[in-house]
Amino acid sequence: MAALVRSSTSQAESNGGERQACGPGCARRAETPAVMTVNGFQRGETGGRPSECDGKYHDDRLMLAALSTRWYAGGSRCFQKIRITSAQTGRAVLAQVVDECDTGHGCRDNIVDTSKAVWAALGIDTNVGEVPVTWSDA
Repeated sequence: MAALVRSSTSQAESNGGERQACGPGCARRAETPAVMTVNGFQRGETGGRPSECDGKYHDDRLMLAALSTRWYAGGSRCFQKIRITSAQTGRAVLAQVVDECDTGHGCRDNIVDTSKAVWAALGIDTNVGEVPVTWSDA
């Protein structure tokens, strides 16, 4: 079951309608713009090989992510949660980093590659292929 995360963005009345990150009581997090793509983490799917973090395949029904090499940071984010927010729907979810989207093997350097469960929780059809998102460490 996917847990939606309440968005921390609020509409400010005093700043001419600009959106500001975080309302009162919200912890500030840097949100990084990215492109989300869909990945299969199970054996025989689009991801191909076992995940970099543990050498295993993972269930696509789980909230999973692979990050571009620079964000994967040599595995320092393995098994950490990240917050992914859809630019289209405004929904946000938490996903666990289990893999690297290797820029040395064709992955662009701005990719958050996620399981179908993440797409479903964000309310986006996987057939779209690529969508703009922001992400941050949770």
